[in-house]
Amino acid sequence: QVHLVESGGGLVQAGGSLRLSCAASGPPLRTYAMGWFRQAPGKEREFVASISWSGANTEYADSVKGRFTISRDYVKNTVYLQMNSLKPEDTAVYYCAVRNTIYDITLSDDYDYWGQGTQVTVSS
Repeated sequence: QVHLVESGGGLVQAGGSLRLSCAASGPPLRTYAMGWFRQAPGKEREFVASISWSGANTEYADSVKGRFTISRDYVKNTVYLQMNSLKPEDTAVYYCAVRNTIYDITLSDDYDYWGQGTQVTVSS
């Protein structure tokens, strides 16, 4: 069983930056793909970014490419999402998720474990 806790959300002005963290407890995540998703009010949850278990492969939604960076720390069993040049449309609850994978791949869906989410609000 993997338990995920997100942190780092908050209120920021457009153009600002935030770094989200997702700390995992349970087994080491060395063979887990990790991802970030978000859900804005009245909208479905959408994929934001993913990183493979080696860290060599990353994938981003078109809406965040060039602005967001996903990374992971094996020692801390944590995944990060650095968000720069934030826009009001980035406002959402952000969730992290993990899945044990055989191959060193990214995933845009079909995760096994999810965190509770952290609110990000970008003011114009």
